[in-house]
Amino acid sequence: MVSGSSFLAPRDHLSGASIPDMLAKEGTSFSFEFFPPRSDEAEAVLWEAIRHLEKKRPSFVSVTYGAGGTTRDRTVRVTQRIAEETTLLPMAHLTCVGSSVGELRSVIGAYADAGIRNVMVLRGDPAGGLGSPWVAHPEGLDHADQLVDLVRSLGDFTIGVAAFPDGHPESSSREQDADVLVAKQRAGADFAVTQMVFDVDNYLRLRDLVVARGGTLPIIPGLMPVTNLRQISRMAELSGAALPTSVTSRLEAVGEDADAVREVGVQIATEHAQRLMDEGAPGLHFYTMNRSTATLEVFANLGQ
Repeated sequence: MVSGSSFLAPRDHLSGASIPDMLAKEGTSFSFEFFPPRSDEAEAVLWEAIRHLEKKRPSFVSVTYGAGGTTRDRTVRVTQRIAEETTLLPMAHLTCVGSSVGELRSVIGAYADAGIRNVMVLRGDPAGGLGSPWVAHPEGLDHADQLVDLVRSLGDFTIGVAAFPDGHPESSSREQDADVLVAKQRAGADFAVTQMVFDVDNYLRLRDLVVARGGTLPIIPGLMPVTNLRQISRMAELSGAALPTSVTSRLEAVGEDADAVREVGVQIATEHAQRLMDEGAPGLHFYTMNRSTATLEVFANLGQ
């Protein structure tokens, strides 16, 4: 068990507190991310994880789109069900991928009708996957700040956006990444959540670059315990950047022992979480892969 900065007190689901309000309080908020299931069996696994993690009373949970903007309808359905059947505060995802402005307005309306007022706004990955050229819908939007502006114009929403500590795949520099994040704030974003952080120093550099540009939005680092070696290449693909050797070398050193890989992955996530808390990160956002065990182990290690 490690000790240090404290977690924010659990959220009261009925209080109406906004995500920015919780991030502004003393202590570290924590949140979980899920993805829509593709089968009945996968949905059962998802809801088992949700029920286990619900007991930790996170500040909020989010439900992502599938790769290339797929699973939009299931994202809406799962987010609505979380809002209606649990004590959790859901944050819905919304991307520009494959959608006209009219379709985006319809999705935003569906979220509003379900009482969901927190939206993670993303341009999204190219429909052909990372490495493919980005092509906007002919009647859609081309950048995340445009989507932020659209959501802001349609009602009283709390808006989150993405941040890229290791650099966006299409960015030319970390400075450009910081400029883009500040532009999203000026368009109306309230906070940001990063891609998975495997190098804490990169997170801190991005945070400092944003502050130097006058940015004030809270930047929540994303974390995920790596529990098998196949995840390493997948995580590198998703982030668009090679994982640091400080992570890969420790995992590869025990690569023939699946239990040891899992143990080391949880240990690395715990170390990163503790350092981020000590450095004043406003929250920790856990990418759960729709399973709860490894995330709960990190929490136990942090004394929660």
